[in-house]
Amino acid sequence: MKKYKHLFFDLDHTLWDYDRNVQESLTELHDIHKLHGLGIRDAESLIKAFYNVNFKLWEMYDVGKIDRDSLRTSRFKLVFENAGADPQHVPELLEPDFMHRTSSKRYLLPYTLEILDYLKPKYPMHIITNGFDESQAKKLHTSGLRPYFDLIVTSETTGHKKPDARIFQYALDNLGINNQDVVMIGDNPNSDILGAINANIDQVYFDPHGKGIEVKPTYMIKHLKELEGLL
Repeated sequence: MKKYKHLFFDLDHTLWDYDRNVQESLTELHDIHKLHGLGIRDAESLIKAFYNVNFKLWEMYDVGKIDRDSLRTSRFKLVFENAGADPQHVPELLEPDFMHRTSSKRYLLPYTLEILDYLKPKYPMHIITNGFDESQAKKLHTSGLRPYFDLIVTSETTGHKKPDARIFQYALDNLGINNQDVVMIGDNPNSDILGAINANIDQVYFDPHGKGIEVKPTYMIKHLKELEGLL
């Protein structure tokens, strides 16, 4: 096993339990904003429509087809349409309430704190995320993750999104290290793994659901505790 000096981590779906946090928030919002009276009959319908829409919006954001404001202003209008409801009836506060509520959730993926406690004495650790500054900072704070990490790099700060090699280079330059000193750990085959490959950085592909990957990563794991055997 190669000896690394620093570790880069993705945040959403890798450490922070995006699915659980989002689904709990949407369930709460369906009740709070009385969405059953606006054409979305239950929380399950809202969650299904959200997933149908949100992933595609983030794919467009990641390749620069839409910006942050467009993503946020269009998201729940498209969710309403997908759920068969009138997009003109989207409550004005639904999007900001979703952002605040979701990023305040604390759920982490299994073994997150255990593996970070194991790694913290051995490596400086850093976050590289395509998320937005405000929401990612709140997630790190409320979930208790912030003390584990030194440098937090977002696409909003750098102007570059994974898999663009420049977001990784920004982190390397700020830390004064080279690409041989670090390994990237993340769940997304494109943004995390292909992005690290583009930057000539070794990768650990975290694949808890067995989705597979077309490119060959340096390492593969199914749960975070497996990092103990690699690092």
